[in-house]
Order: sequence, then C-alpha cells, then structure tokens
Amino acid sequence: MSGPMKTVLIYFAAALAEIAGCFAFWAWFRLDKSVFWLAPGMLSLAAFAWLLALSHADQAGRAYAVYGGVYIVSSLLWLWGVEGHRPDQWDVVGAVICLVGAGIILWAPRSI
Repeated sequence: MSGPMKTVLIYFAAALAEIAGCFAFWAWFRLDKSVFWLAPGMLSLAAFAWLLALSHADQAGRAYAVYGGVYIVSSLLWLWGVEGHRPDQWDVVGAVICLVGAGIILWAPRSI
C-alpha cells in the first residue's frame, strides 16, 4: 500500500475509533444505554489516540489539524450510516472544503 493511501486510511480509522468511542458515551448518557457501553468506548478512544500517533505528520499539531478535516467527513458518514440522516448539499460542500484543506496541510511542500 502506498504511503499516501496508508496515511489516509490511518486518519479514517482514527476517526471511526474516536466517533465510536464518543458515541458509546453519548449512548450511555443521552440514550439510556447500559453503563457497560463505556468499556468498549474507552478502548475505542485509546485506539483513536494510538492510530493518530501513527500519522506521518512531522508535528502533533499538524496531525491534529489534518485529522480535523477527516473527522468532519467521517462524522457526516456516521450521521448517514449509523444515525440514518442523510447529509445535505451544504454538508457535502463543507466536507469537501475540509478535505481539501487537510490535504494541503498534510502534503504541501515545506521549506524548513
């Protein structure tokens, strides 16, 4: 697998892990699910942190900035796939803008 594709997959896997972990807390707190939802949620959040640390970004802040764009897209996919609410055209436009920005931040040539 190529470096850029691996990087993209790492970011999307991290987003899935974070969203799933946060949703577990949401389900317990807001949807009256069992407290036992919290254990896999915490494991998922730990997986998120580990995955994000695998990023090829040189600095943590840059990795987090790139992740922000991927997180937005992933959240909208979660909205659609898990919660059953289809994103509207403005959601899609905003998500594309965020991904373009994330790509620029991650892959722009740097003069250090």
